Amino acid sequence: PALQIDNVPVVGFYGLHESDLDKVFQLPTTTFIGGNENSLSLREIIKRLENTYCQHIGLEFMFINDVEQCQWIRQKFEMPGVMKFTNEEKRTLLARLVRSMRFEDFLARKWSSEKRFGLEGCEVMIPALKTIIDKSSEMGIEYVIMGMPHRGRLNVLANVIRKELEQIFCQFDPKLEAADEGSGDVKYHLGMYHERINRATNKKITLSLMANPSHLEAVDPVVQGKTKAEQFYRGDTAGKKVMSILLHGDAAFAGQGVVYETFHLSDLPSYTTNGTIHVVVNNQIGFTTDPRMARSSPYPTDVARVVNAPIFHVNADDPEAVMYVCSVAAEWRNTFNKDVVVDLVCYRRRGHNEMDEPMFTQPLMYKQIHKQVPVLKKYADKLIADGTVTLQEFEEEIAKYDRICEEAYTRSKDNKILHIKHWLDSPWPGFFNVDGEPKSMSCPPTGISEDLLTHIGNVASSVPVKDFKIHPGLSRILRARLEMTKNRVVDWALAEYMAFGSFLKEGIHVRLSGQDVERGTFSHRHHVLHDQEVDKRTCVPMNHLWEQQAPYTVCNSSLSEYGVLGMSRG
Repeated sequence: PALQIDNVPVVGFYGLHESDLDKVFQLPTTTFIGGNENSLSLREIIKRLENTYCQHIGLEFMFINDVEQCQWIRQKFEMPGVMKFTNEEKRTLLARLVRSMRFEDFLARKWSSEKRFGLEGCEVMIPALKTIIDKSSEMGIEYVIMGMPHRGRLNVLANVIRKELEQIFCQFDPKLEAADEGSGDVKYHLGMYHERINRATNKKITLSLMANPSHLEAVDPVVQGKTKAEQFYRGDTAGKKVMSILLHGDAAFAGQGVVYETFHLSDLPSYTTNGTIHVVVNNQIGFTTDPRMARSSPYPTDVARVVNAPIFHVNADDPEAVMYVCSVAAEWRNTFNKDVVVDLVCYRRRGHNEMDEPMFTQPLMYKQIHKQVPVLKKYADKLIADGTVTLQEFEEEIAKYDRICEEAYTRSKDNKILHIKHWLDSPWPGFFNVDGEPKSMSCPPTGISEDLLTHIGNVASSVPVKDFKIHPGLSRILRARLEMTKNRVVDWALAEYMAFGSFLKEGIHVRLSGQDVERGTFSHRHHVLHDQEVDKRTCVPMNHLWEQQAPYTVCNSSLSEYGVLGMSRG
């Protein structure tokens, strides 16, 4: 947009006049627009602020009630010349855009009448995700767990996780038969697990894309649960090795309650995954519904404000701006261990799926979209014009990827059986035999000795921490438990205690999560004892059964049902 320097009423709002535009002002210490300069003319101040805040990036962060975090963001975006890219970085970005766009073009050519929920209009999402992963890998992340709806899923599988293309292409073959254990779900719902070397950092990275049904945001808490579990078993309490990325559509992000529930788990001690990067594919339409009918808030991302997550809106037709924002988002997550939202403001070139006619309901919008020059052409023209690449190099990059797709297409015709082991979001070691078939499962005996049960019952009836004052009413409950143990009878609470305790003895971690689970709804469980005289002093007897035992985690959840259930599932 044109700079608004000559818009005198804006200047006048602050009691300044056109005659002040060339007056030099001392800059406050809270701004970074000066770089190494301490004072600038009003004209230059307005120009630099508009360059930062009125171009292709829109920032929402001033609602965050932490000065350090606000200043960190201001420095990242206000410093003059921050968005500088090397020619090598620009060429890599172009190559990634080529792969993103040509993959969709290839599917459209080969299977013109198939649904695939393509990414056309937001092809920049692929290099955006790769930038987040590259930057995170550079900062020490080893495992990235992702969840997303169906739009662009096949492209993410192919170009981010790098699943073999023939495995994807054979999914379009109507003759493909599922093996006995096959999922039967459609191709744009399936998940994937893959270990590979990150080319940007030359470090090993594991990527997992979780399966997701048509309930677009249902996967959000499941991803968080899987991430939490991976962090727990790796001892990664600060989230420096394992992280999650969630992709969303604009309409579902604003419309589905599980998004809000998942955000409210993000900073709870027993539920946090130390920051998630949310990427919203904001194509400004939900199937056939306009934004004005789809939400009451100004932006689809406003739900993120409840947890003080910064929101970076960015024009998806400016790939370099998108890459910069994604790089900052990865740094934010690593620095502050908090959620962050990247809002890719884009469009949907086709209908909701490839068989759908969007002109029925959005005629003017789609007349405009049909005139829109694809982002790959825009960016390639820019790089060719400034001499970063030649037209020949660009055409060779396209031909190279087209050849890769054609060769994979030929190989895909040999795949006649779908093995579910290729479409799982965890490796499940020891579960499959060499042919990819599940091993037959046997059920070992699960009984334990009476001595073991008695020991667990005795600990369940005690307070294993010295000088710990419990409530008198709780003393009666513990005495009743001891009496039951002596008489070789159990109630529900004691039976549960013994079952959990036997797992811990075998080295199996138990996590009990949900509303009021520490005490129990009917005041029956009491797995967490509270000192009546010292604030926040608690005791979990289950963690005092044996010196060598697995840890027991019991945690009250927020008053959520769907979200916490999803996290436990993950």
